[in-house]
Amino acid sequence: MARIVISEFMDERAVALLRPRHEVLYDPGLVDDALRLQAEAAACDALVVRNRTQVRGDLVRALARCRVVGRLGVGLDNIDVAACEAQGMQVIPATGANALSVAEYVVASAMLLLRGAFASSSDVAQGRWPRNALSQGRETAGKTLGIIGFGSIGQTTARLARGLGMDVIAYDALLGAGDAVFGQAGVRCATLDEVIGQSDVVTLHVPLVEATRGLFGAARIASMKRGAVLINTSRGHIVDLAALAAALRSGQLGGGAIDVFDAEPLPPSPGLEDCPNLVLTPHISGVSAESNERVSFMIAERVLQALAAEVS
Repeated sequence: MARIVISEFMDERAVALLRPRHEVLYDPGLVDDALRLQAEAAACDALVVRNRTQVRGDLVRALARCRVVGRLGVGLDNIDVAACEAQGMQVIPATGANALSVAEYVVASAMLLLRGAFASSSDVAQGRWPRNALSQGRETAGKTLGIIGFGSIGQTTARLARGLGMDVIAYDALLGAGDAVFGQAGVRCATLDEVIGQSDVVTLHVPLVEATRGLFGAARIASMKRGAVLINTSRGHIVDLAALAAALRSGQLGGGAIDVFDAEPLPPSPGLEDCPNLVLTPHISGVSAESNERVSFMIAERVLQALAAEVS
């Protein structure tokens, strides 16, 4: 029987799937107690984390007998994959399990920000009638969605957007222009500059690496179509939030939706308060009741498989 440590929240039914076969420590608060986490990690055969547990440095060194790291999500920037693999650990992300949740967040944000009519409840309830001010909203159909990063999330987003009548173009640094995935998705492959300059909505689905750090600074935001919407559900450090806020205040951009931040939780940010047409959410685009179930069960099953393979 192996020992599994789960340091962040996981669907309880997926945790229950693990218990009959292995010793399980499920403590969603463990992520906030570094010393206890290291102590528990030293005696575990498998570690399951989300995005807040930093599996690097001292924690990796503490994982002396661990053979599997399960990631309840897809991004791996909180895990030193090379260091884990050097110690014989297999790193398992939940690839594809939260794609629909993120894609729905992107499409909903695009519709919300293009229409610009859904923050008026208080005015209407108080007897004000901002009909003229809110009558210039834009429809989603016929607009161009530009996707940067065309993996499973980007492809799912494209499918939903095309169902709404949007034209979709995409760029992916790891895919060639002739890659079959673009044609299969009914999407035109474009250069990065074309996606940025031609899209009414730009959505980011890239990992945080040196090539994407600071990708959307002031200059690149200025090169977007006037009135365009920028959505980031990938990672912090990719969009310069001060530059985004300035572009929203000046009218260069028509909207922004940010779900990920350089530091999480986001510290008090006066420059983002009362910024027009800006939606801020606490890293939840990939977390819905349904996606949490899919992610949790996928990782539970794959961790069980990996541990069984170790025994055999």
